[in-house]
Amino acid sequence: MSTATATRTAGPLTVEATGPADVRAAILASRELGVPLTVQATGHGTVVPPDEGMLLKTSRMTRVLVDPSRRTARAEAGARWSDVIAAAAPLGLAPLSGSHASVGVTGFTLGGGVGPLSRRFGFAADHLLRAEIVTADGRHLTADAGRHPDLFWALRGGSGNFGVVTSLEFRLHPVSTVYAGVAMFPVERAADVLTRFRDESATRPDALTVSVALANHASHGRVVIVRGVHAGPAADGARALRSLWQAAGPPLHDDFRTMPYAETESLGGTAPHHFHLHADLPDPLIAVIAASDASGIEVRHWGGAMARPGADAGPVGHRGVPFSLTIDGSDADLAPYATGGSFLNFLHDTSRTASAYTPENFRRLREVKRAYDPQNVFHRNHNIQPA
Repeated sequence: MSTATATRTAGPLTVEATGPADVRAAILASRELGVPLTVQATGHGTVVPPDEGMLLKTSRMTRVLVDPSRRTARAEAGARWSDVIAAAAPLGLAPLSGSHASVGVTGFTLGGGVGPLSRRFGFAADHLLRAEIVTADGRHLTADAGRHPDLFWALRGGSGNFGVVTSLEFRLHPVSTVYAGVAMFPVERAADVLTRFRDESATRPDALTVSVALANHASHGRVVIVRGVHAGPAADGARALRSLWQAAGPPLHDDFRTMPYAETESLGGTAPHHFHLHADLPDPLIAVIAASDASGIEVRHWGGAMARPGADAGPVGHRGVPFSLTIDGSDADLAPYATGGSFLNFLHDTSRTASAYTPENFRRLREVKRAYDPQNVFHRNHNIQPA
């Protein structure tokens, strides 16, 4: 028996689903009424404001089941990473979650999903095993490597363009604790730290995810911040970070320590008002970063397992690009050095959706869209139009 609720406010008709049957009913109703459908998984908001038509929310679908023998989890569409981490941690397992546990599992994974363990294991989308989805014509499908493989490929990076996902099954990994923390240094050594950060990128161990940021601090003024997570022994993590400390000088603050994986959320980050991918960090760009007065600017090293996809990997784009810049402030002086590509989880501009993919993958995504949503019912998103 359905327990879905529908409410009418000054904006759209809102439907809160509790299961696949409710999702199917909402999709078919929106089509019968001829009104636009907006899908919201966890209540975090939507890329396109749901100011008309029907808003379908799956935030009441929060069940998480962990299979310790298979090292997998099944999460319903409204689950957040905090739900998965809480279920997996007592078993010594961890998901490929993002930097904030409040983020929804579904949107994060379908958009690619990069987090503290991604250099070690890859993108979250790479570890998706199965998806339950209701398509535009009301079919409730299971997509995996053997069933609807074209749809399964597209879901691993193509976002919510192909239907409404009601649950995901994905791999967990044997990680209970990590060596992680935040260290702050005087800003005068910023260029030296960034140069060392760049020069060591080719030999950095996959177990280490690290970024260098510049930001304003209430007590220390402008500072250099090193954030890192090492999925391995503390001694190995400290050794891998040692040369950055040598370039930066004595720290103003250093709280690197062994911690439960769940505590990596406390490391923080830079607000992604602008996000760019970079093929390199040339000296002129480093000089611009070091002199920037943006509220925050963070350089992250990607690579590792993210750059070594399997033969059947989904369309998460630009895997070979090694660096990103996240900017809280103006990007006018920084954008000219970027590749022009983007990453869907950090992309705000819906007119640039194609920039998150390689041209070949974007063409294939449009073909899958034509097969499963030829009338573009799911268009209030980072839209991929049918071929």
